[in-house]
Amino acid sequence: MTSIARSITRITATAAVAGAALALATGAAAADDWPVQQPNSPVSVFEAEGFLTPTDLDYWNPLNTGYRLTSPYGNSTRIVCTAFHGVIMECYQADRDGNPHRLARLPFNFPNITGSSQPGGGPSHFVYPGYLPGVG
Repeated sequence: MTSIARSITRITATAAVAGAALALATGAAAADDWPVQQPNSPVSVFEAEGFLTPTDLDYWNPLNTGYRLTSPYGNSTRIVCTAFHGVIMECYQADRDGNPHRLARLPFNFPNITGSSQPGGGPSHFVYPGYLPGVG
């Protein structure tokens, strides 16, 4: 791993730790409603799984184009997403009580540096509301 990649990894890890501390201080966000599949709609609603989370080594790999999730629950609670022609538009995640919360979609798949030329801008990075400072 190069010196630059190590520096980026350290900065990202520091931001994640700071965000976790802030999330513990701010409490839970208000619950949203689960998306519902509408008849004859081109937008599909589906249960999602397998997001890359900070505990996965590939989450930190800037060349991995997988969908990322930064959340206090990781992949352990229900996640429901909406998509149009295979491009995920928004996602909701349950808190520990099963209440849905809309995840913030970052404008790019940080720390990924590739894939933006794919349909819909490529895979996204979703963040649980209030988990990172200034996001959500």
